[in-house]
Amino acid sequence: MVNRKELNPESSPQAAYGARVRRFRERRGWNQEDLAARLGCSSQHISAVETARKPPTLPFSRKADVAFGAAGSVDSFEREWRDFRHGSLLEGFPEYLGYEGRAAEVRLYEVGVVPGLLQTPEYAEVLAASAVKRGAITMDQADERVKLVADRQAALVRTPPPMVFVVLDESCIRRPIGGPAAMDAQLAHLVEFAEQPNTVLQLAPFAMGDRRPFNLPLYILTMPDRSLMSYAESAQRGHLERDNACVLPILTAYHQLQAEALSQAATVAMISQERKGTP
Repeated sequence: MVNRKELNPESSPQAAYGARVRRFRERRGWNQEDLAARLGCSSQHISAVETARKPPTLPFSRKADVAFGAAGSVDSFEREWRDFRHGSLLEGFPEYLGYEGRAAEVRLYEVGVVPGLLQTPEYAEVLAASAVKRGAITMDQADERVKLVADRQAALVRTPPPMVFVVLDESCIRRPIGGPAAMDAQLAHLVEFAEQPNTVLQLAPFAMGDRRPFNLPLYILTMPDRSLMSYAESAQRGHLERDNACVLPILTAYHQLQAEALSQAATVAMISQERKGTP
């Protein structure tokens, strides 16, 4: 205890996480070597996490939850890790991400911007940089957002791959993001996405008018056990719904949206026409 370092949990989310690990450990009468043995790491690693010299990881958090009996609880270390890692994201979205990478089917509707699952790195970087200029997020959070886009896309490249159904409001391809080269590359990527055997891409044209059932971004997941969940967000908050009775009407409305939207062939044709307008 001679070299015990006093912690300040209020100095940062990472420091609060480390202080909580120490508190849980000491309540059980364990030293750092005891906890290290249970988590399969070194006592030096435990010390570095507790004193916020090293950031915790998702595997570390999950092992800590097992060791402390907190797995699946509202106060789990995994939940705390997701909260501070994705602190710039809307409420509910970090939890949604935990399911997205395991879903058998992903359905989404987006307005205004190309959604993260379909963004090129350049497009994602422009959006993140714009948020920094507005003072909405920090540079570190911007870097995390760009990395998150890549991580989400990588999680969908698995065997067997999920079916991904995408309906984009026409504004997503009309709104210029970045320079002409970046926008052209993004539009080209959408066409490539549509060519994949496990994807369906459709545009909801402006001409749909009031026949469009949604005005805000929406995600619907079908899990391997066929259970459903949806995630919807406004400008200020998001909501994850896991009650099938609540999600089924949303899924029905999504099917109606698909029926009214352009076919994939017509969608690719419209995107290709838009590309001709970008130098």
